[in-house]
Order: sequence, then C-alpha cells, then structure tokens
Amino acid sequence: MRDPAIRDPRSIRLPHFDYSASAAYFVTLVAREREELFGSVVDGAMRLSSIGEIVQEEWLRSSDVRPDLELGEFATMPNHLHGVVIFSGDTRAFETPVLAPTGAHSRAPLQRSPRSLGSFISGFKATATRRVMMVSLDDDQRIFQRNYFERVIRNEREADRIRQYIIDNPHRWSEDPENVSRPA
Repeated sequence: MRDPAIRDPRSIRLPHFDYSASAAYFVTLVAREREELFGSVVDGAMRLSSIGEIVQEEWLRSSDVRPDLELGEFATMPNHLHGVVIFSGDTRAFETPVLAPTGAHSRAPLQRSPRSLGSFISGFKATATRRVMMVSLDDDQRIFQRNYFERVIRNEREADRIRQYIIDNPHRWSEDPENVSRPA
C-alpha cells in the first residue's frame, strides 16, 4: 500500500499550496493522445469540431454552475485547451498566494476539496465527456488525457503575459509543441 505521506513522484502540483484558496491559475487540458479532437486551425483561426463546440460550451458554462469561479482568457485548440481560472472570494487573486501546509493526514488520498482547482477540472472533464458520449459513435470514451497542467499566476504582469499567450496561440499553431503535425 502506498504511503500517503510520500508525494506522488509524477505530481506537478506545488507540494504545500492550498488549491482551494482564492487564486488565479493558468491551466492546460490535453486531448487524449494529443489527437486533434477539438477542431483545426485554418488561417490562424480556430474552427471547432462538434466535440470542440461541446468542450467550449461546457468551459463557458463552468462559471454559471460554480459561483466562486471566474473564467479569464481561454482558447480551445485542436488538441488542448488553455484557460485562466480564478477562484474568487476576495480581490487578491493576483497577489502572491499563501502556501498553506496540507499534511498527509488532513485528507484521505484522492479526496478533493469541493472548491478546489482539482475538483473543478475533474467536474469539467466529466461533464464535457458525458455530453460528447451522448452524441458520439467513438468507441474510446475518453476525450482528455489524465491530469492537467497548471500554473499559479503570481502577479498582474504574469497574468498579462499568459493572456497574450492564449490570444496568440491559434496564430502560432504551426510552431506549437502540442501540434503533432507541425513541420519538422
């Protein structure tokens, strides 16, 4: 049995950060096996597939069903989604977050705080996947890779850089490392 005091070596999370705290995050969710399930980029503009439309609709709906969540800039790309997620509750979303100890005995393994980044991402992926399964004939019911990438946004300057990166992402698709068909 795995010792819960030992952090998963594959985890990319900050070891002592409270992911349920009011903060802003830059997240990237990747499509299963980096397949271009969500659409394609044509002349620097994203054209959504039917799966991409569902993913984008569910992303936009997220702040309606989670009142403590704000969505910032986002882009649905052919095989991934970038977005800024802000947990509100106070106006300090871009201040340096407080790293709060979350000891191994404070929660059982895999149990998520209902108002955490992990809980939001899990719920979003599950809802989008259920909707896609209702309209898809695809045998593989997964549309997202396991896990996600996140970065805690530490200040307004970093937030501005991330927003611009997201806005420019479709125009730079031919150079994007997530683009498995980019020219070598």
